Amino acid sequence: MKKVSQISFYTGSREELLPGFTSKFPYISSCSDITKHPGHFCPWHWHPAMELFYLKQGSLEYNTPGSRILLAEGCGGLINSNVPHMTRPGPDFASSTQLLHLFDPSFISGVHGSLIDEKYVTPLTTASQIEIIPLYPDHPEHKQVLSAIRDSFLISENTPGYELKLRSALSDIWFQIFELALPLMQTKDRFDKRNKRLRLMMVYIHEHYAEKISVKDIAGTAFASERECFRLFHDCLHMSPAEYIKNYRLQAACDMLANTREHITFISQSCGFGSSSYMGKIFRESMGCTPNEYRTKLRG
Repeated sequence: MKKVSQISFYTGSREELLPGFTSKFPYISSCSDITKHPGHFCPWHWHPAMELFYLKQGSLEYNTPGSRILLAEGCGGLINSNVPHMTRPGPDFASSTQLLHLFDPSFISGVHGSLIDEKYVTPLTTASQIEIIPLYPDHPEHKQVLSAIRDSFLISENTPGYELKLRSALSDIWFQIFELALPLMQTKDRFDKRNKRLRLMMVYIHEHYAEKISVKDIAGTAFASERECFRLFHDCLHMSPAEYIKNYRLQAACDMLANTREHITFISQSCGFGSSSYMGKIFRESMGCTPNEYRTKLRG
């Protein structure tokens, strides 16, 4: 299990790059403390892999286009394939320990189009109305699956038959969650088109954040009106397009401050802030410190 304090992305999108994830074994596990990430949050991103998680310590706020859920220690859940999501610390802003399984649906189903795929995997992964399935320890029907998720992280890579034991454990967990999700699968699918438009708009911002961006430009990339653009960002991301651009630039600046020795002026221009004084203003408002102070804290 790898300790993660920063996530990487494919160039030109916000799809997460999963190091070590291969077609031969489409699975990785990680341990993360969101308060250790640049900016103290995990930015909006998505991936085709399923995300099964367990909160070992602290609390986290999980955001998807359709929900905002606060999860405490002992909770867990499943993020569906290609669902944009963002996590930040809970209101106490205390250190948190989150354990994650990331795996391709084929890790459970085997060959695409198999009977297992058609009966138990595709119905869930294609249910775009199901973005996140939260699990709570005080819900009797959730206790058993949470216990199984927690125990699945104890399977050691050094154990003989590790790959088979892991796949067996995740398959058992999958079926338990599948049964919990059955009522949700019967509800009307109303999110797919909206989420695709939103991802197109987000990708445009990720590709052009260093430039001047207008709402008209953002909306045009998804063949939507400016009004629709504002509505999607407000309803799904709980912020305006301008706020999302500012936050994305801030995250990019945090990344450069953490991983390069570039001058503040160069970083401010590279991230679309224009001037170092404006970037400093944004940092003080959002981070409570200057860019140089942020860099010093990280290196300390």
